[in-house]
Amino acid sequence: MTRAITAWSEIDNGLVPIDDGELFYETAGSGPAVVLLHGGMLDQHMWDEQFSWLVNSGLRAIRYDSRGHGLSSTVAGDYANHDDLCALLDALDVPRAVLVGLSHGARVALDAAIAHPDRVTALALAAPGISGRPFTDPFVLEHIREQVAAIGAPDGPDRYVEHFLRMWVDGPHREPSAVHPGFRERMRASALANVEVHAEGLGGGMPLEVGAADRLDEIRVPTVVFDGDLDSTDISANAHAIALTVPGARRVRIPGAGHMVNLENTALYDHELHAFLSSLAY
Repeated sequence: MTRAITAWSEIDNGLVPIDDGELFYETAGSGPAVVLLHGGMLDQHMWDEQFSWLVNSGLRAIRYDSRGHGLSSTVAGDYANHDDLCALLDALDVPRAVLVGLSHGARVALDAAIAHPDRVTALALAAPGISGRPFTDPFVLEHIREQVAAIGAPDGPDRYVEHFLRMWVDGPHREPSAVHPGFRERMRASALANVEVHAEGLGGGMPLEVGAADRLDEIRVPTVVFDGDLDSTDISANAHAIALTVPGARRVRIPGAGHMVNLENTALYDHELHAFLSSLAY
C-alpha cells in the first residue's frame, strides 16, 4: 500500500515477518537509509515531525513499530530488538543504515551497533537508554513502582499511562500543567493504545540485550547524542557516558525540553540532526 508524501515520493508500508510475529513499517524516498526507532510505549508516529523532511532531504526514511508496539505483533516469547531491526533491514534490502533513536529506540540502536556493526552507518541518539545501565533517579524509580502497583487494577491502564507521562513527558522538573496540553494528550493517547492493544504480551517474554553499558567503546561509527535539560538525571548521565566513551561522539544539550526532545524543541533538534546527517560520508 502506498500514499503520497510529496509530489515526487510515496510512502510504502507493510509487514515484515520476524520470529513469533511481524513488524509494521513505513518507508519513503531514495538514497542513504535512515531508520527511525521510537520510544517505549509509543509508536512510529512520534517521528511524524521528522519523516517528511528526511525524505525531502534526499534520504530513504524508514520507521517501524517495534515488537509489542503499534501495529506490530504482541510479545509472545523472548526476543532481541536489535535482531528484529536487522530482519527489517534484510526484508527491505538495506545493507546499512543510519539509526535515529529516542529513549528505548536509542537503546536498541546502541545494541545494534555493537551486535551488528556492519549494518550501522551512524548513530543519532536522543534521550538515550543504555542496555545494562539501571535506573537510579528516585523520581523515575518511584513512578516505576507506581506503574507496577497499577497492573491488574480496574483503573490500571489509565494509572499506568499517567505514571509514564509523569516520567517521560513531564519529567522531574515540571508539573503536568506546565506541559503543552495537546502534546501531553498526543503522548497519552499513543501510550494508552499500546497498553490496551498489547496488554496480553505483558510478561510474555523478555528482551535479550547486549549490555551496551560496558561495551560503548566498541562503537566505531559517527555518533551524536541529544538530551533535554528538563529530563531525569538517569538520561543526562546516559548522554554523558555515551559522549565520554564512544570514540568521537558529540553531545548536544537541548534547552526547554524534557525526554521527548524531537517533539518539544523540534526546530533545534531538526537543525542539529540535519547538520549531523549532512556531515556523513555515506
